[in-house]
Amino acid sequence: MAEKNKKKRRLVDPDSSITDDRELPFKSSLQPDSAILQSLESLLSSTSSSSSTKPLSLSDLSLSSSCREVAELPLSSVQSTVESVILELAQSILSGRGFSFSVPSRSAGNQLYVPELDRIVLKDKSSIRPFAHVSSVRKSTITVRIMSLIHQLCLKNIHVTKRDLFYTDVKLFQDQTQSDAVLDDVSCILGCTRSSLNVIAAEKGVVVGRLIFSDNGDMIDCTKMGMGGKAIPPNIDRVGDMKSDALFILLVEKDAAYMRLAEDRFYNRFPCIIVTAKGQPDVATRLFLRKMKMELKLPVLALVDSDPYGLKILSVYGCGSKNMSYDSANLTTPDIKWLGIRPSDLDKYKIPEQCRLQMTEQDIKTGKDMLEEDFVKKNPGWVEELNLMVKTKQKAEIQALSSFGFQYLSEVYLPLKLQQQDWL
Repeated sequence: MAEKNKKKRRLVDPDSSITDDRELPFKSSLQPDSAILQSLESLLSSTSSSSSTKPLSLSDLSLSSSCREVAELPLSSVQSTVESVILELAQSILSGRGFSFSVPSRSAGNQLYVPELDRIVLKDKSSIRPFAHVSSVRKSTITVRIMSLIHQLCLKNIHVTKRDLFYTDVKLFQDQTQSDAVLDDVSCILGCTRSSLNVIAAEKGVVVGRLIFSDNGDMIDCTKMGMGGKAIPPNIDRVGDMKSDALFILLVEKDAAYMRLAEDRFYNRFPCIIVTAKGQPDVATRLFLRKMKMELKLPVLALVDSDPYGLKILSVYGCGSKNMSYDSANLTTPDIKWLGIRPSDLDKYKIPEQCRLQMTEQDIKTGKDMLEEDFVKKNPGWVEELNLMVKTKQKAEIQALSSFGFQYLSEVYLPLKLQQQDWL
């Protein structure tokens, strides 16, 4: 009787299908790990050889439109530039002309995608921000206040967060988005990167896997940081001495997928570095990813949701964001390959219908808008996948793979993708 009940429970146990390897779709197609590692070594070899050539810069090109870029400046240079700008304002006021700022425009119309660089850059259009005008008096005041605070940071040689900056004058700034926006304007006015201003964002991104680096002099081994990994330092200047025996970098959109891979120690089975910004990419994670790519000369494979926003996040890492196009040279990571989850994977891997989501009207509009972007048009594979997504009106998250088992992502899906070299 007990044996009969045991068999009955096995029939209805929802976990039984996900723990039996014979039931895992496509697991039988997997080759030995040694064969997969060989294909990864060939990818690494081709990436290393292509990285040996000097990358193009904006100054190497003869563009029809003149563009502007900022540079990493030492604190002394930032301080002297702020003082020069304020001195010019003072002279303008004393001469009776009042004062105004010439602020580089960061509007969509002042952006340019450069195919040779595969990133978005800022054109040279500027707008005047006068103090003596009702529409811009407050923003001009905020600009002066931000410059004053930056000057203090230069004198004291300290770092603060954007939140700290906001709380220095809540009544003036009113909302942090306003102080954040003017902070980017000040970067453009001074011609320096935002990190040069010693203003950082709170820690967000994390990294785990086959990476050793120094953080402000302390050596960090990312294989010994537990499941949570190491928080990416908000100040990239603290990071140095990167060493790794990884074959690739795995860029993951979602924290949940990152935790799965970290707990399964995927990086030991297939030597890699796993990094995530837990959603929208922050500046620190973008800087850290670029530093890893350029110093270690490793290929970068991206795992994002199969929806327009997943591809948008991937494009921010690779081509830059329009909001910070003035610093795209420092924030973008070239040649990121789209590993998954792609719209074609939904049928290819037989993702159950109940795990697929219907795209909203806004999703479809975002997908169609992305098809009009030059950085998407450049890649025929992206265009094909986006067209399929818009046509089927279906999307899916990385977690949809859990319908086959909680470890299906690390045990079958990713190994099979790597084996087939199935990336765009």
